[in-house]
Amino acid sequence: MERCGWAGPDEIYLEYHDTDWGVPEYDSRALWEKLVLDGFQAGLSWLTILKKRENFRIAFAGFKPDVIADWGEAEIEKLLVDPGIIRHRGKIEATISNARVWQKIEACEGFDRFLWKYVDGAPLQNQWRTLDEVPAFTPLSTQISKDLKKAGFRFCGPTIVYAFMQAVGMVNDHLVTCPRHRAVSDMAAKGR
Repeated sequence: MERCGWAGPDEIYLEYHDTDWGVPEYDSRALWEKLVLDGFQAGLSWLTILKKRENFRIAFAGFKPDVIADWGEAEIEKLLVDPGIIRHRGKIEATISNARVWQKIEACEGFDRFLWKYVDGAPLQNQWRTLDEVPAFTPLSTQISKDLKKAGFRFCGPTIVYAFMQAVGMVNDHLVTCPRHRAVSDMAAKGR
């Protein structure tokens, strides 16, 4: 058995694959952080985001939506000159407005429940044998994307949402030939 082919050779990528990717995440704040980071990744490699993830956490106040929701132009200008993150005005502004949308969803039903209801609270267990079989997006990621946009989220297209679903374990897309497939499947069986 060997790891999924996308994982490597960089050590940070291997560690992410082996400990984080695909592990079911049920914490509302952590889910929001991962969705934000997937939005920043658009047009870039995930490795770029992984290498800057700690810088992002510092720059974005630990990804606390209730803090970020109050930010304005002064914070945007500060972030635009921070070399430790991706300095893209549209993505920075979207993060702030997405924090406000997160607050509304969190207050109404919980961001975690909003997302996990799409899979009835349990990760979908895919059985891909090769990377070529893994889709870039699915009808479900398209629906979630539409619903997030309807709620007011930005930088959450179907491909970003599917990458997010993979990362937070809403789907188990480790190849069946990867030892993590069974490990993540076992975690999903234990539930919340």
